[in-house]
Amino acid sequence: MSSTDPAAAGAATATAPTVGELEEQQTRLALPRFTYDDAWTLGTLLVGLARERNAPVAIDIRRGGQQLFHAALPGSSADNDAWIDRKRRVVERYAESSLLVGTRFRAKGKSFDTDSRLDPDRYAAHGGSFPLTVTGAGVVGTVTVSGLPQLEDHALVVEALERLAGAL
Repeated sequence: MSSTDPAAAGAATATAPTVGELEEQQTRLALPRFTYDDAWTLGTLLVGLARERNAPVAIDIRRGGQQLFHAALPGSSADNDAWIDRKRRVVERYAESSLLVGTRFRAKGKSFDTDSRLDPDRYAAHGGSFPLTVTGAGVVGTVTVSGLPQLEDHALVVEALERLAGAL
């Protein structure tokens, strides 16, 4: 995503998932564990999927305060890292996907940027960051993608998490 985030305009399209669909994704994608090796597997899955699609993305995976994986693919830029940080902070604060948080605000007729009372230079409720939830432990980290329109960033993360969950 660029610093002007053209994807924000497409947030409320007919193809955008509902609050209920996004909540179901988070429940369904809780993992039995999340280790260093699992972070590597998830990161390489994301890199592989992005390369197949020639997607100019940056990828970030964290557990707690530690960055376990980062990749920047051709066409991505430092702006993508800034978007990663902003989207990741939303997940860390709300323990929900950045797309779900933004969708909740829009469903109430509100704007996250103005109604959350959080600094929009530090927080962005745009799709692409997802909580890493371990069954019985709760949210232990985040996985974030930036570089595509927000619904595509979100879908890429969900696809990789589905593959990881199926392998664990």
